[in-house]
Amino acid sequence: MKSIFYALLFATFFSSCSQKEQADIIVYNAKVYTVNDQFDTVEAFAVKNGKILDLGSIQDIQARYTSKNEVDADGKTIYPGFIDAHAHFFGYGQSLQAADLRDTKSWKEILQRLTEFAKTHPDGWLIGNGWDQNDWENKAFPTNEELSKLFPNRPVFLNRVDGHAAIVNQKAFNEAGITQEQKLTGGDMLTEKGKLTGVLIDNAVALVESKIPVPDASLAEKILTDAQTNCFAAGLTTIDDCGLPYQTVDLMEKLQQKNKLKMRLYVMLADAPQNYDYLFKRGAIKTDRLNVRAFKVYADGALGSRGACLLHAYTDMPAKTGFLLSDQKHFEEVAEKIAAKGFQMCTHAIGDSANRVILKIYNKILKGKNDKRWRIEHAQIVNQNDFNLFGSASIVPSVQPTHATSDMYWAKQRLGATRIKGAYAYQQLLKQNGWIPLGTDFPVENINPLLTFYAATVREDAKGFPKGGFQIENALTPEEALRGMTIWAAKANFEEQEKGSLEKGKFADFVILDQDILKSSPQNILKTKVLKTYLNGEKVYEAK
Repeated sequence: MKSIFYALLFATFFSSCSQKEQADIIVYNAKVYTVNDQFDTVEAFAVKNGKILDLGSIQDIQARYTSKNEVDADGKTIYPGFIDAHAHFFGYGQSLQAADLRDTKSWKEILQRLTEFAKTHPDGWLIGNGWDQNDWENKAFPTNEELSKLFPNRPVFLNRVDGHAAIVNQKAFNEAGITQEQKLTGGDMLTEKGKLTGVLIDNAVALVESKIPVPDASLAEKILTDAQTNCFAAGLTTIDDCGLPYQTVDLMEKLQQKNKLKMRLYVMLADAPQNYDYLFKRGAIKTDRLNVRAFKVYADGALGSRGACLLHAYTDMPAKTGFLLSDQKHFEEVAEKIAAKGFQMCTHAIGDSANRVILKIYNKILKGKNDKRWRIEHAQIVNQNDFNLFGSASIVPSVQPTHATSDMYWAKQRLGATRIKGAYAYQQLLKQNGWIPLGTDFPVENINPLLTFYAATVREDAKGFPKGGFQIENALTPEEALRGMTIWAAKANFEEQEKGSLEKGKFADFVILDQDILKSSPQNILKTKVLKTYLNGEKVYEAK
């Protein structure tokens, strides 16, 4: 009798299981922010062939699906994989191979770090990244006299944190053939008492940087894979890499085909004739992991090095207004060329003058509302009379909230009390189209997207300064910030149908955090840890 009972029980169980659909992964016991149109939350979802198969309650998912790989999220929160809408992925990987000059408090400290770094990196150019004179007690740019004495026979190139200024030694000048008589547009080589100081601003930087040897294939692979490792650990699953040469795109494509580079990349090619020729001839590149359909153009420099092009003089330096990096005719010609070929134009614009110039050109070319998704990268300082130019031609402001909390200590000194109100104005920009993509601009800022969320919503530094937030009227809500890091970032890349939210048929890119950042106190947001990151349903990072 017992044998008949167990046979019936087994048959019933087998029949039940056989009616369930096989999934590759089932994730359950979680608070899952789907970031769909309704901003729904669910408890569980199933994944098959790298895509979301279904979502719902634990009971519903386990009733309909079975899998040999079930992930108990232990009540933790899950979000769509974070997307950085403006970064420098390859540049970040390069910075990992160079001397780290971030958070230095003086020129003397920089020289000390370089001396130590050179002991373990004795050959070739000596490269450093991340210094910011605004963090020093003496905020004036340094001169290269001591640098040249320390390294008389080795060229040294030290990038400022924003990449729009550098300081080099005399050996680097010699290698590049630079003299004081050098003529250039859209840049500056600072002098003191009739002598070059070694400080280069904007277009002057490239005069020396272009002489640094290109990484060989082995080093280039390490650059990309090291960057990937750190980005996965931060919960990032798609990166917009802004301003690359086509040769780097070819390398990325080859490494992805070999499955050595798994990161999803949206690449903007740099504004250069050879890059236009390459993409116009080949056409847009679109795979599951690589999307190349945009060009990155630079209108001006950075606020920190006073290269941002302003309508009126800098408040703290009345003789300067900054400058455009090319004449206006160049931007008009490039815009017409990109529009004719159906590609996306993404223009770096920091100052209110640069933003006005580019916004007017965009409006002229785009002729009203459209779905071209042309972007202004940074949109950092906008004249109050120009905000409407974003909405009138559906122009996308692509912003980086941590720039606000990095610059807030000195930005008002640069801009004055009136002009600062149009700076880092994310709510004003959001209202133009109803959506806004967020990024970091790493390695200018930290790669951590949770800092983006914190800066966007709290607008304070880690110590709670300024109390109540920097220009808090332009803070984003937690929901808006999360959308900016996921679905709106995907939309800026024309990818909202395949990623950016956890919905049926979309890529199974998701991140598990140890707490709910939408419900956390500001202090706890900064303490949040990434527990696991999944891309295409594959676990690519797990905290140890």
